Amino acid sequence: MNAHDQRFGLDRRVTLAVPLALDSGAALASVEIAYESYGTLNADASNAILICHALTGDQHVAAQHPRTGKPGWWTRLVGEGKPIDPARHFIVCANVLGGCMGSTGPGSTDPATGKPYAMAFPVITIRDMVRAQAALLDHLEADRPLLAQIDAGRRAAWLLCLASLEKQDEGGI
Repeated sequence: MNAHDQRFGLDRRVTLAVPLALDSGAALASVEIAYESYGTLNADASNAILICHALTGDQHVAAQHPRTGKPGWWTRLVGEGKPIDPARHFIVCANVLGGCMGSTGPGSTDPATGKPYAMAFPVITIRDMVRAQAALLDHLEADRPLLAQIDAGRRAAWLLCLASLEKQDEGGI
């Protein structure tokens, strides 16, 4: 990983290159994902860990929150010398699709109208959220399967969806 690669670091955003198809049959033409990453992706991309936040959470897992100034919400687990250590791991935490901390959601501008989606934002599923995060991992070139996937709130549903997407990519399930 190049130390100057703008994809990596705190308070990052990416706009997905293609529309995101949703389980409802709708598609979002433009999707922005807000995320943070910690550590360095190794040469074979085998040290990536995805941390998923609670539905009311955000991507600021281990760094100072830019709006509140408070420490990240999981600094007891993520950090130097801790179980998830940026010296050993490449850690990614993204704000969920539909969230209010930078990823595309009801407060985002609908490109078709130029106004916030508000109540016109399409119904999304956890699987849609996972699809958006999988696209982010592709953008970051973080190989899947990941070294680990850790969920801080949605329990097994999130991780099972990601696992099922993996199997579909490989022709399984």
